[in-house]
Amino acid sequence: MSRPSHITSGLAIALLACTIGLPSPAAAKLTRLEIATKQSYGTFRPGKFMLLEGRVTGELKPTEAIPDLDKAPRNANGMVEYAAKISLIVPADPRSGNGVLLVDIPNRGRPYAQALYNSPRDEPFEAGTFEAGTGFLQDHGFSVAEVRWELGQGADLPTFTDEGGQKRFIEGAGFAIVRDTADFLRSADADTAGTPNPLQGAIKRTLAAGKSQSGRYLKTFLLDGFNMADGRRVFDGMHVFVSGAGMLPIMRSGTGPQSSATGAPSFTDPEFRGVHEDVLTIGQIIARVKARGESPPKMIMINSTTDYFSLRASLSRTGAEGTTEQPIPDNVRVYDIAGASHVVLQKADCELPPARLDWSPIARATLLHLDDWVANDTEPPASRLMPLEPAQGDPRVLRAPAHLPKAVIQIPKRDADGNALGGVRLPDMQAPLGANAQQNPPLSFLCSLAAAYVAFPRAQADADKAHDPRRPVLERYPTRNDYLNRIRVAARELGRDGFLLPEDQATIIQSAAESPLWRAPATP
Repeated sequence: MSRPSHITSGLAIALLACTIGLPSPAAAKLTRLEIATKQSYGTFRPGKFMLLEGRVTGELKPTEAIPDLDKAPRNANGMVEYAAKISLIVPADPRSGNGVLLVDIPNRGRPYAQALYNSPRDEPFEAGTFEAGTGFLQDHGFSVAEVRWELGQGADLPTFTDEGGQKRFIEGAGFAIVRDTADFLRSADADTAGTPNPLQGAIKRTLAAGKSQSGRYLKTFLLDGFNMADGRRVFDGMHVFVSGAGMLPIMRSGTGPQSSATGAPSFTDPEFRGVHEDVLTIGQIIARVKARGESPPKMIMINSTTDYFSLRASLSRTGAEGTTEQPIPDNVRVYDIAGASHVVLQKADCELPPARLDWSPIARATLLHLDDWVANDTEPPASRLMPLEPAQGDPRVLRAPAHLPKAVIQIPKRDADGNALGGVRLPDMQAPLGANAQQNPPLSFLCSLAAAYVAFPRAQADADKAHDPRRPVLERYPTRNDYLNRIRVAARELGRDGFLLPEDQATIIQSAAESPLWRAPATP
């Protein structure tokens, strides 16, 4: 049976490597940086920050191992050109920062860094915002770069016309755009026209962050050899969020207008190809990196509970066969956040209220661990995983695709309330007021990722009225002090273990102290 033409699995990549070789370290360069606008972003601990918006232009050798690059038109230098939008949030005085460039990989054209790290507890940010929020990144001195890479989302990719007269976009150049831009911002003094690098001399180490689609981007970027430029490692560390076992199928040429990175397996299309293929575990990726003689980056990977139900995350632990856990490489830590949903939304058109567990505190704490690990070789906390059990045909769980006949999909074990066991447990899970990250009908793509929060009944009368067998809140925690003490102890224990910063401990405790559940109901 022939394999569909749109599959770009590790097999296709391996065949490509056999024919044109692995990516050449000196195959490309960024030639021009144009900053179109500059505006104040605010004042933080290191001082003033600026938001710069502009565009980068670069060129690639046509022999670089990107599918079909040799078919693209060449400039006067015999090179293939690209261009892309870029946004920078940087200190007005770059040397006042912490020396770290954080390259945030946009998800479908939307920046994610502010939602991941600066999101406030009560109004979680969604992707696409440049709001400063808590100001965490800026207070800690990070310089942030948003580099567009995706077809139709701010990247001008090389093209060619195929034998049938069809225009095709060389999507694999999206990896080279991020590689070249990150390397320029870290290492260059100026572009070829003499325009200064706005971070010239200020960057000591470079990290990358990506969530979901852009987390899969980073794993594929690493797998396919793009983390090297002129013999230098591009990213010293990677912070990869909720990427499941997936990769990104853009080492190919597409006809547009959408990127080949847009789709993913879902309950309505479980056989979608190109995401879950022959490379599923981080161990497989790191083995290929080391086989090329490269030094892999330090990596912290975050999974949500929803990823196991809706994105086959268990395959990132077992691979394509059986239930045996594969070793996690020494340069990687993996943290499952119990009760977390893939995405936190204010509203969703689903049958149940969307899940609301705020897991941005884990993102903040682990980013600082990643930086310390890169800078000082200070090891972060050991991996923390949720115990799993086979889904056994549960219709609420995305099944394995037919092309992985030996794969076993597993989901987290749960307590009597439906809350996941093990993993990194935020105080809201240690002293729960409801069931977090429940599957949310109708299992559309958004609802299956947003998941649901199902509150416990407040009192026994509420439980009786709703025919809810779960223990009411006021039986679990008879007084506000009982509840608050549980939250306080959990917050301090999580802080002791390195997963919660002091300021987030205070915010969580304050939020618990303001809960209205112990107020006497209003008299009719």
